[in-house]
Amino acid sequence: MEVHDLDLAAATPVNHLWPDLVERLGLERSARAARQALDLQAMRGLPDTLPLLLVETCGVGLLDRGQLRAATGLPLPVGDGLVLLFSRSRLLLQLLEVQS
Repeated sequence: MEVHDLDLAAATPVNHLWPDLVERLGLERSARAARQALDLQAMRGLPDTLPLLLVETCGVGLLDRGQLRAATGLPLPVGDGLVLLFSRSRLLLQLLEVQS
């Protein structure tokens, strides 16, 4: 999947994607999916990438922070432990800080 497949500019920032995912999958499986996204960042990512978790499929990928900023206007905190949750079907996104 390419970044242009994700309509980030049309997505609405929300704060309920994580609770929705936990309700659907349970806390353990949701946390495992978020950790897998962080593992991908650790293995293949760069300082200017952000791990992405697709909430419908729990697919993971890496997204350029600059592209996210340009598409959404969202200020992105710097640091480790951030995962972008994205719902393709509902065009919603949430930045999640995962505690280690």
